Amino acid sequence: MNTKHSHRRERTGPLWWVSSVVTWVLLFALCAVIVVTIVIPIVTGSHRFTILTGSMRPTYEPGTLIIVKPVDEGDLTVGMPITYQLESGQPTVVTHRIISMSINTKGERTFITQGDANNTPDEKPVLPVQIRGKVWYSVPYLGHVNSWLTGDQRKVILTVTVGTLGVYALYMIASGTRESVRSRNKNRSESQGSAPDDSADTANPETTRSTKDGVHHGGQ
Repeated sequence: MNTKHSHRRERTGPLWWVSSVVTWVLLFALCAVIVVTIVIPIVTGSHRFTILTGSMRPTYEPGTLIIVKPVDEGDLTVGMPITYQLESGQPTVVTHRIISMSINTKGERTFITQGDANNTPDEKPVLPVQIRGKVWYSVPYLGHVNSWLTGDQRKVILTVTVGTLGVYALYMIASGTRESVRSRNKNRSESQGSAPDDSADTANPETTRSTKDGVHHGGQ
């Protein structure tokens, strides 16, 4: 009996509630990170890149993960941070801010870029064909993880993480439901146990009358 009460206190005491809240907060935080860094880019067709140098400080520190969303040429404006290829068709990219726009001798629209931490503009104008997109949003520190993971590794980690979180969430829900049902059953049993027993406490009317009559006649 003491063991059951002790177990119940452990599952409903302050420490249990604090640990449950912390667990759920961490669970939601991890889900949010997965959604922001993996799910949204996949759904929207955006790209993930890692800031490797300090040329965009203090806006983007090295190690920051940036999500780059494709953008139409007509939507590019001065002040917008963009990610572009150093050479058209090559994998090496740079993320700098547009500081001006112009038209070259071929009639092509070009963009002059510069890093926030740099004192001078970039040497070569950027053509629209080089631009991968604009910086949509960024997540500090997760860029290193993005650089380490390959495409296949991301899929495996996403599948395993989502599966694990789903199983754990179901376990927590089932555990809470079980405890709630157990508590209701216990309260119901205690209420029934404390009710008066009519068969034990109620005297036989005939016996009572006989006893009273006997006492009354004896008194005469």
